[in-house]
Amino acid sequence: MSDKIFGFSPVFDEHSRVLILGSFPSVQSRKVDFYYGNKQNRFWPMLGRYFGERIEEGRSWRRDFVLRHGVALWDIVVACNIRGSSDASIRDYEIADLDEVLRTAPVECILLNGAMAHRFFCERYAAVGIPFIRMPSTSPANPRYREAEWFAALDAVFARGKAVESNI
Repeated sequence: MSDKIFGFSPVFDEHSRVLILGSFPSVQSRKVDFYYGNKQNRFWPMLGRYFGERIEEGRSWRRDFVLRHGVALWDIVVACNIRGSSDASIRDYEIADLDEVLRTAPVECILLNGAMAHRFFCERYAAVGIPFIRMPSTSPANPRYREAEWFAALDAVFARGKAVESNI
């Protein structure tokens, strides 16, 4: 295999309530230098529908969008050898150190985008003390994707927060 490839830095701030972890950036994502860069990936359209906003192109806009909505993004694998975009081919990998994100952000739930993200996460963080959920991958290759599952998981944090805010 070739030299190790490195992923992206995390996107988070002190208002991030949900951490969404993918496995490792796809070839398309690495080309555009940001998360979920494959135009066929369901991630950005799903998040736009959930928050009721039209998703714009571009790294800066998307970064601001997730931060504005209390969402943090990262991948559980930060460096690895990989063939193309195949999670199954990931070898010689390094798992993300989530400590800085979890110290800084009031993360209430961690959503793991797909089976491989879940598997890698559980290797180190199964006892993290924050609820985490294996989500159906938003990859266009996943025939079992269900948007309703994503909305329900996001509602567990954000709908509860909206109800509390409306009582203030």
